[in-house]
Amino acid sequence: MNPRIPLLRIAFALCSLAPLLAPSIAQAQLRSPWDGLSIAATDVPYNCPQPPPFSKTLNVEGYYTDAHHSIIDEKKREAEEKATEAPTHLGQWSGEAADAWLTKGSRAAATCVYSLLDAAARAHAWSGEMPTGQGHYEQKWLLAGVSVAYLKVRNSGVGTPDQRKDILKWFSSVADRVTEYVDSKKINPDSDAWNNHRYWSGLAVAAAGIATNDKSNFVWGIQSYKAGVDQIQPDGVLPHEMARAGRALHYHLYALAPLIMIAELAEANGIDLYSYNNGAIHRLVNLCIAGLRDPAIFAKATGVQQDIVAGQYSGADIGWAVSYVKRFPSPQLSAWIAQAGTIRFWQWGGLPPGADL
Repeated sequence: MNPRIPLLRIAFALCSLAPLLAPSIAQAQLRSPWDGLSIAATDVPYNCPQPPPFSKTLNVEGYYTDAHHSIIDEKKREAEEKATEAPTHLGQWSGEAADAWLTKGSRAAATCVYSLLDAAARAHAWSGEMPTGQGHYEQKWLLAGVSVAYLKVRNSGVGTPDQRKDILKWFSSVADRVTEYVDSKKINPDSDAWNNHRYWSGLAVAAAGIATNDKSNFVWGIQSYKAGVDQIQPDGVLPHEMARAGRALHYHLYALAPLIMIAELAEANGIDLYSYNNGAIHRLVNLCIAGLRDPAIFAKATGVQQDIVAGQYSGADIGWAVSYVKRFPSPQLSAWIAQAGTIRFWQWGGLPPGADL
C-alpha cells in the first residue's frame, strides 16, 4: 500500500465497494484476464528493440485549436507525436512483445518485455509531475499500456526477482502521479477528471494495481469505471464526449474502450461491472454500434459531420468489441471485428482480453 495515499480515502473506497469487492480483497493476489492461460514456451526468436530514450517528465502541448477540442492543428499534432515518441514506443514495443509471448510462446519475447520495462523502471521514466495536462495524459496512457503488457507475461517465468521488484516499484510511482492528477481535479465537474481521460486513468491504475497487488489502486480504477458509467444517459450518450463536435463519435468509442477493459479486469477478480447501474454500459455500446453503422446520428446530434467513415475502423475504434462479444454476442460487432485490419491498440497493451491466440 502506498503511504502517500490517504488512509481515509482507502477506507472509504473499500467500504463503498464492499459488496462488490469482498471476494477479491480476500485474495492473496489480484488476478488478470491472462493469469489462467496455459502458454507453451518456445524458442521462437524475437528481435527486441533497444529501449527508447527516457526522461522523467514530458513538456508537451495538445494539438486541438477550438473550444470543443475537435479541430486538429496538423503541425501541432506532428510536434506532439514527435515529442512523445519515446513513451509511445515503449508502450508499443512492450505490448507487441507481450503478444508474441501469448501467441507464439516466445521466451525471448517475454524476456524483451522485462528488459524494456526494467530499463524504464531503473530510469524512473516519466514518473515525475508533468508540467502540462497533455503530459499527464501521456503518462497514464503509458502506464495503461505497459501495465497490461506486464500482466500478460508475469507468469512466463522469465523475469528475475530484481526485475520484478524494479518494475512494480515504478508502476506504483507512476500510478501515484495519475491518481494525484485526477483527484486534484475532481472538484470541477467540467474538468478532464470526468471525461474519457478519467476512464483511461482508471484502466492504468487498475492494471498497475493488479500487477502490484495494490487493492486501493484496483478500487480506484473501479471507481473510475463507476464515474463514467454513472454519466451514461438513457439514450447511451456521454455528455462530455458528445460535446466534442466533429469528434463526438470518435470520443464515445475512445471512452467506451477503457470502460470495457476495466470491466474485464474486474471480471477476472469475480466482480461483475457489466451489470452496474442496471447495465448502463450496454446503452453506450448500443449507441456506438448505431453510430458506427451511421455516423450521421452523431452529426445530427452535434450539427457537425463526424470524422469517422462508416466501415473504416481502426483497432482503437473496434478492438474493445473483441472482449465484449465474448460475453454478449453481437453479429454486427463480430462482422466488424472480422473486417478490421487490426484489433490491437497499444494503450490497452496490444491484443484485448479474450482475443483468439
